[in-house]
Amino acid sequence: MAFTVILHIPNETSVAGEVDDLPKPTDNIIVVMNPRQKDGKDLHYIDPGTDRVIWPLAKVSFIEILGDSRDEKIIGFVRE
Repeated sequence: MAFTVILHIPNETSVAGEVDDLPKPTDNIIVVMNPRQKDGKDLHYIDPGTDRVIWPLAKVSFIEILGDSRDEKIIGFVRE
């Protein structure tokens, strides 16, 4: 199962992409598939044909894990 993540890299544009597995505490790198900006545009420092990029986790401030739209449920108030 692939996870959609956003990598926050200091002094750079945030990077969105998919990862097969979330990094473990012992990992030194993260492999991101289909790297792009959060709005879907290409990153200026990566060739547009690039499929996967390996980032050292030492360069990443934090990682956001985005939920799947299927997991979202709308809960509202119901009058009886």
